[in-house]
Amino acid sequence: MAFTKSEKNEMMARYSKWLEKSNAVFMMEYKKMDMKVIDGIRAKVREAGGESHVVKNTLMQKVLSENDFGKMDLASTNLVGFAFNDVSAVAKAIVDISKDYAFRIKGGYLNKDVISGEEIKALASLPPLPVMRAKLLGTILAPASQLARVIAEPGRSVAAVVQAHVTKEEAPAAE
Repeated sequence: MAFTKSEKNEMMARYSKWLEKSNAVFMMEYKKMDMKVIDGIRAKVREAGGESHVVKNTLMQKVLSENDFGKMDLASTNLVGFAFNDVSAVAKAIVDISKDYAFRIKGGYLNKDVISGEEIKALASLPPLPVMRAKLLGTILAPASQLARVIAEPGRSVAAVVQAHVTKEEAPAAE
């Protein structure tokens, strides 16, 4: 299908906007998929916080080079996933989808750096962003909570001694 120059410029502007907003980009090659399957893939990627689009290879290649992204082979038909927030969640969705459907993960970009399909699979094995934040927060707070326990321990010991003394004095009075 032939596109006019203005349509191509609009597509390139959209591609640039998606690249600008995304933290990671995943390139997938597909063959013999109908729109029903592609729409299902788009829905799964959207649930993970990203978007996926079928792109025009020559236009996407131009946009990638204009925006200082590394060189990527865009031969064949490509579905591109964009991770706007949680990179590992979108990578996981893409890896899961690749198991179910007939497409190959070619590679992608993580903050303009080229990554391979294996690196995308490694990203998919990372825990989701909220879990990573919780672990980091726990690691940061652990020394502070230990310090608070150490500081509170002498007071707790004195209170235990006083309580034992009070209990000992109340015991004979109860007889």
